[in-house]
Amino acid sequence: MGKIESCCIIDDDPIFIYGTKRIMKEIEFCENIIVFNNGQEALDGIMEISQSAMKIPQVIFLDLNMPIMNGWEFLDEFIKIPNSNLEKTIVYIISSSVDPRDLEKVKDYKQRVNNYILKPITPNDLESVLGALAL
Repeated sequence: MGKIESCCIIDDDPIFIYGTKRIMKEIEFCENIIVFNNGQEALDGIMEISQSAMKIPQVIFLDLNMPIMNGWEFLDEFIKIPNSNLEKTIVYIISSSVDPRDLEKVKDYKQRVNNYILKPITPNDLESVLGALAL
């Protein structure tokens, strides 16, 4: 299974980010890992990337509960960005929430959100993402 070129982690938890990056490196998940600590920072960064020659992340791992701009607010703005290449970006919600309302709300974004992964992320979760991208 080949690794992807670029992925993005949007999360405010430094321990989760550290652990996820470590697992990604161990299984050779992707070449370039971009990290943002909240939705607003991510939105600004992704808009900048989309207007430059940089590679747009193929996968975004998005936390729901963050300060400044949460995951849902990010998604609402992300889908408005006018760049056809962003439509190829697959979003995975990563959360420790087992709230049925969150699981239900994911369905509202089914065009852009591929799955809901419960924290902590595991090597098997990442292998599944790679497998889904290979289809």
